[in-house]
Amino acid sequence: MPRTARSERSAPSSKTRSPRRPRRTGPRRLIPGWRAALAGLVVSLLLGIGAFVLGVVLVQVPDAHAAATAQSNTWLYQDGSVIARTGETNRQNVTLDRVSPAAQHAALAAEDRNFYHEGAVNVPGLVRAALKTAKGEGTQGGSTITQQYVKNTYLSQQQSIGRKVKELFIALKVDATETKDDVLAGYLNTSYYGRGAYGIQAGAQAYFGVDAAALTPAQGAYLAAVLNAPSAYDVSTATATGKQNAMNRWNYVLDGMVKENWLSAEERAAVTFPEVRKPQAAPGLSGQAGYLVNAAEDYLVSHQILGEAALAKGGYTIKLTVDPAREQDLQNAVRSQLTADLKPDTRAKDAAAQAGAASVDPKTGAVLALYGGSDYTEHFVDNSARRDYQAGSTFKAIALAAALESDARTQSGQTIGPRTVYDGTSGRKVRGGTGTPYAPPNEGGKDYGQVTLQQATDWSVNSVFAQLAQDTGLDRVRDTAVALGLPAGTPGLAAQPSLPLGVATPSVLDMAGVYATLDNGGRRITPWLVTSVEHEGQPVALPAPQVTQAVGEQTANRVTAMLRGVVDDPGGTGFRAQALGRPAAGKTGTTDDQKSVWFVGYTPELVTAVALFGQDPATGAQVSLSGTGGLDGAAGGMYPAQIWTAYMKAALKGKPVTSFPAAAGTADGGAGRGATSAPTASTPPSPTPSAPAAGGAASPGATDPTGGGTTGSGGSSGYGGRGNGTGNRPDASASAGPSGTAPAATPRPSRAPATDPAKASPPAVDPARPAGAGADAAVAGGG
Repeated sequence: MPRTARSERSAPSSKTRSPRRPRRTGPRRLIPGWRAALAGLVVSLLLGIGAFVLGVVLVQVPDAHAAATAQSNTWLYQDGSVIARTGETNRQNVTLDRVSPAAQHAALAAEDRNFYHEGAVNVPGLVRAALKTAKGEGTQGGSTITQQYVKNTYLSQQQSIGRKVKELFIALKVDATETKDDVLAGYLNTSYYGRGAYGIQAGAQAYFGVDAAALTPAQGAYLAAVLNAPSAYDVSTATATGKQNAMNRWNYVLDGMVKENWLSAEERAAVTFPEVRKPQAAPGLSGQAGYLVNAAEDYLVSHQILGEAALAKGGYTIKLTVDPAREQDLQNAVRSQLTADLKPDTRAKDAAAQAGAASVDPKTGAVLALYGGSDYTEHFVDNSARRDYQAGSTFKAIALAAALESDARTQSGQTIGPRTVYDGTSGRKVRGGTGTPYAPPNEGGKDYGQVTLQQATDWSVNSVFAQLAQDTGLDRVRDTAVALGLPAGTPGLAAQPSLPLGVATPSVLDMAGVYATLDNGGRRITPWLVTSVEHEGQPVALPAPQVTQAVGEQTANRVTAMLRGVVDDPGGTGFRAQALGRPAAGKTGTTDDQKSVWFVGYTPELVTAVALFGQDPATGAQVSLSGTGGLDGAAGGMYPAQIWTAYMKAALKGKPVTSFPAAAGTADGGAGRGATSAPTASTPPSPTPSAPAAGGAASPGATDPTGGGTTGSGGSSGYGGRGNGTGNRPDASASAGPSGTAPAATPRPSRAPATDPAKASPPAVDPARPAGAGADAAVAGGG
């Protein structure tokens, strides 16, 4: 090639050109420019080749042992105290003859099927990857096994052009000096398989308890598949989506083995998915430490701050947002309110109870405490992050936000507000939908008759919220959930009639984030867990928390006001949280068959979500919590609300009592009540909607002698369905008769026991709140 270039450069000058070019015309004058361009291109090519050759000569292959040895990571609380140190290298190098041929072929089928027939660099693959990345299709692969071996062994996991160029040069040198078998063995010994396992021997032991030499095609294909996303594809702990992705990748690998004639079609047909061992926690991660480290790792990887392989290689100091004092408070609350009552050795139901909790600062989004389970070394699944149990009625707060934000209207055309009267009959068919009518039962099949939306919130009436969501629009309810903070891919988060009753399966931390948005005036700050990262003394850039206005501030304040009724109402499902003695809002949740029970609540300073999950300790199957602790039944207002109250008392001890913002007066009757609240014993009259006057006008509401105004929305900051109204007309019922007049909503007897739990202390009286506000009574409800 150099000789050809030189001959082109020594082409005849213009003085010796052919006679066929006799005249110096305009076009002919372009020829010298064309020659110059060609000469420049040739020079550039030569320089490029020279630079490439120079790069190959100058770039040295570094010491593999120093680069491939993992260091420890140090994990810190927000005050700098140590949570744990992790990163001891779990690696045992093996020669290629100690890796089963099936496992070798599986790795090749997954990563580089032409490995033995190509050079160190796959140029077409790199071009395709670059084009896909440029088109916005995400970061694409394109590296050969040789390049991946070089990256694993000699370089960092840093995503940069400089590192990639260096990788290419070193790969060429390695390809020229090592055999293909040596490179494949090096790749298998340095790849990260998850579970802290470096290399195929450690991976085989971690997932199957066998040596690499004994790996079957099914096992080898799984290990090759899990390399794509070790945590996400670990079927022992993955979400349903992660498990499906792992299965898809596993099938892809096996099909590739058939295509390359490494596995016969008959053998492929006989292969079944292998049984994967349960993960074992690393030493030093007992108690809550392992859950915190696991949560922080997930945060760093999911936000693309660090990759799993980089974290496993180590050398990082990671400081979390978690407050050690709040973390201890949360552990103490679970221990005193739940664990102390459990007798798993003599009461089988108690062995299935799994607690999860998360506490978030609503103003900053910082995660202050997490509870992942009894002990990370015994229960590996993080209960604060799992997304496999339904959220139940805690989702109703989202339905409220969707309705109020969109000024939704009932089937009769009335704007929905806290005083809207609905039919609370259990099993009532939802009106306005398509297809088979949805007719959900209330908990225990209880009929409530005509109730206000505030009462339905306090008592968690399923039939009302199913109709509310239909009136609002199911798509709007789903979109509001995502806007408030639920991940769009949350399982079960579809625009279906059962959505408002909590069939979706968000994590405890997800729900804490949603309620933090409501507590923060509708401003969403997705919960974040890591405040700083350093690698060998050098800071690693972290993304700034993103703030978005999910719903209007008044919408958030109105929802908060209504959720205060759940706590303030002596018949509310969350009445046990009154013992906090501060302004509090929240919502309980109890799912079908009581497989999970929740309480998510907040004060102006702090949001905390607590859930109890029923999980068979032997099979992992979801089971009912009824009978846990020797109690009859299970509900979010029981253990979860008690844990929440005990934790919040400790976490807020000594801090000033602050007020929720008052919700502004609106057409549905709320003028806003005082900043703090306390339940009272009296029961004000029930609101009675009147028939609309001609032209759609409505007559004024009846006077409420206890509320100091028309029968309006008290309950919480002016939206409780009782007292402190503005005199504006009440909303007509979605189930009103032909005349448009709905029956009066009726009060409900108190849910509170004759003797309240000894743990509960009376809350402070709010002098700003009208007497009698928030006194609707209740019986056993749905939440």
